[in-house]
Amino acid sequence: MFSSSIFEGNLYHLSEKEPQRAPIGVFDSGVGGLTVLRQVYEQLPNESIIYFGDTARLPYGIRSQEEIIQFTREIIFWMESQGVKMVIMACSTSSALALQTVRSEFKVPILGLILPGAVSAVKAGKRIGVIATPATAKSNAYKLAIQEINSNAQVWQVGCPEFVPLIEQNRIDDPYTKEVALSYLEPLLEKDIDTLVYGCTHYPHLATLLRSLLGESVKLVDPGKSVVEACNQELELLGLKNTFPPVPTRFAVSGSSQQFAQSSVQWLGCTPMVESVNLEHLNSNHFRLC
Repeated sequence: MFSSSIFEGNLYHLSEKEPQRAPIGVFDSGVGGLTVLRQVYEQLPNESIIYFGDTARLPYGIRSQEEIIQFTREIIFWMESQGVKMVIMACSTSSALALQTVRSEFKVPILGLILPGAVSAVKAGKRIGVIATPATAKSNAYKLAIQEINSNAQVWQVGCPEFVPLIEQNRIDDPYTKEVALSYLEPLLEKDIDTLVYGCTHYPHLATLLRSLLGESVKLVDPGKSVVEACNQELELLGLKNTFPPVPTRFAVSGSSQQFAQSSVQWLGCTPMVESVNLEHLNSNHFRLC
């Protein structure tokens, strides 16, 4: 399904009279955040969305904290310039390494994945495995958040450097991906985990594969679902829930728009029109939509 609609940029800017109609900003390094976008569609069907993929600089999971903070600043600055009413970090690495910093620097409400995911993990079990990017695993963000909620919970983390590149390359059904997944899960299975947290929004794309390797007894926790539930509550609290029909989602990337459109179609169910945005030059003529 194709859409060639082009909306003038001022439709997206927050209105003083109707701030609830402003869009929600959702960002990730690539297609991983589309799992969160799907949750927004499901849980908040009236909300308009701007989705940004920082595809020119992925994967985030091997970057330093300083780089992640700078990338996150640039994206949120751009999103604020587009008039978003709230930002969802659909990226566990940014949530783990940059959330506290950027919350103190921007006025727009910013939600991260770690705390909502930790709350859901504690509700699900007590022997909790976390698969994440190396940067997120190294930060211990999920472990600290989970044990702050329940000090009796046992948490084991595994850094998974190959998952994001394999997913971005659409190699989910590749036999090699199964080998890699089994090598990451084996240490957690040896600990007899009862719960597995997707510590990266790319990983729900591997749900069928991971379930086949884990069996039915291990509960799977998707922080993307949890953060959208938190977003719903925050919008209610702030009186910002949109009661009008939404406009089509705007998709933007820092890298190749064509490559993102091709790789994301299977997750979106349509071929999006995607614009390339240079974060150093914030003048964009049109919003292209799916």
